[in-house]
Amino acid sequence: MFHGYGSNEEDLFSFAPELQTELCIISVRAPYAMEPFGHAWYAINFDAEKGKWSDDDQAMDSREKLVTFIDEACTAYGLDPERITLLGFSQGTILCYAIALSYPEKIKNVVALSGYINQRIIVGNYKDKNHSHLKIYASHGQVDQVIPPEWAQKTPELLKPLGIDYIYEEFPVGHGVAPQNFYSFKKWLEGKF
Repeated sequence: MFHGYGSNEEDLFSFAPELQTELCIISVRAPYAMEPFGHAWYAINFDAEKGKWSDDDQAMDSREKLVTFIDEACTAYGLDPERITLLGFSQGTILCYAIALSYPEKIKNVVALSGYINQRIIVGNYKDKNHSHLKIYASHGQVDQVIPPEWAQKTPELLKPLGIDYIYEEFPVGHGVAPQNFYSFKKWLEGKF
């Protein structure tokens, strides 16, 4: 589980008691501490001239750290490296997409909540890789004021050419996970192991 910008590993872990008991759930804290509290996978800068922009170099660095972490967690906990599911929210979702599309051989499923695909932080040759076994559940709030729904709505057109089995849903909420959204992805996950 990869949390959103300004949050921490405890945020998404609240889902854990409701998910399948056979899962080994690991919620990860992002590497960059924020003031006065919280963490980020990469900086988001607010500039009067440039507007809002993300530090893609930090994002790619976090992508690589997470890929290493997944390998280390599989070894440490005796996990099946062919049954890895990533669940992210917001900035965590952006990283989930970057990892799964960059290294599809390492990931089986992705639950992508309130995020979008940032093609600038995916490895350059990702379109040449085999993504056919990858399954993605993506959802977004119809009135999300943090990440515009239009950004998330591009997900299907980016996944379809890669042959990825996906579901994309929207819910009448802002930047968050509504109960019906939780039950929808929980049901989707049940058939994926």
